Amino acid sequence: MSTESTMEESSRISKLLADNCTVLTYGVIGVCAFLSVRQYMQGPKCRSTLKLAGKTVLITGANTGIGKETAKDLAKRGARVILACRDLTRAQKAASDITNSTGNSNVVVYKLDLSSLKSVRECAEEVKKNEQRLDILINNAGVMWTPQCQTEDGFDMQMGTNHLGHFLFTNSLLDLVKKSAPSRIVTVASRAHERANFDIEDINSERSFSTMTAYSNSKLANILFTRELAKRLEGTNVTAVSLHPGVIATELTRHANDKNIATWVLMTFLFNPFLQHLIKTPTAGAQTTLYCALDPDVENHPGKYFSDCAVKEPTKAGQDDIMASKLWTLSEKLTGLNK
Repeated sequence: MSTESTMEESSRISKLLADNCTVLTYGVIGVCAFLSVRQYMQGPKCRSTLKLAGKTVLITGANTGIGKETAKDLAKRGARVILACRDLTRAQKAASDITNSTGNSNVVVYKLDLSSLKSVRECAEEVKKNEQRLDILINNAGVMWTPQCQTEDGFDMQMGTNHLGHFLFTNSLLDLVKKSAPSRIVTVASRAHERANFDIEDINSERSFSTMTAYSNSKLANILFTRELAKRLEGTNVTAVSLHPGVIATELTRHANDKNIATWVLMTFLFNPFLQHLIKTPTAGAQTTLYCALDPDVENHPGKYFSDCAVKEPTKAGQDDIMASKLWTLSEKLTGLNK
């Protein structure tokens, strides 16, 4: 081979190596950038090292998703953990999983269907009969984007389950929570409240129904309920707060389907294979709940709304104390709380 040919071949190989190195470099940069964004999207972690031996925690809807992850974390801290769930078979399996992964056998299950006021009352009575204390109540369960349907008591399914069920359940257990003070009531709301179109005269969305708006209205109701509850708990050493857990891949979206174009578009965007790696995992989604349940600073912010382990201002509608009071009065009437 001539010297000229050798130089040409060497030049070609050098260029090929340079091109490959460039591709590799950009690839490494791309992967690092993706991992950095993914880590950022998971949000901050609850850093509390608080132990909960001798304490009792109740979490609604704790058989899956962020509820189960919350229960697992609190079980690791030594708490007696109560899973209050509609499906007892799945709840018992979740309780076994939590016990096996944490070594805490003090994990129990109660039957609770928040779409039934009868079930809510029965569960609350069972808890009061069997439990000596309730240090942390976490209102976690919820339904999202259901088709237009009603609870057995005639309420819109999302408002009835997400707000009215928890309203009655919380108030029914309030004496036990007060007895256990200092204690906390943590309600999982959502940033979806920002899209609410709340009408106190049409709480069940009978005049105009949109599944996404009905969900948003129920989450705004969670925030307003918490604000009014905190006022009523002044001087009791019981702290009530609400929170947005983040966008999370859980079973909460199980009712979304292609019959509703808005939910189909949103689900297609949020849960495509690429974006699924960016949204929060259930473990990451549980962090703000844990922060609200455990961090000592939370006691300084009764009635507030949290996101990413920090206080966040809700919309103006979420700060409307007059509406919060009206909603409380209406909720008392609809649930028969004082009968």
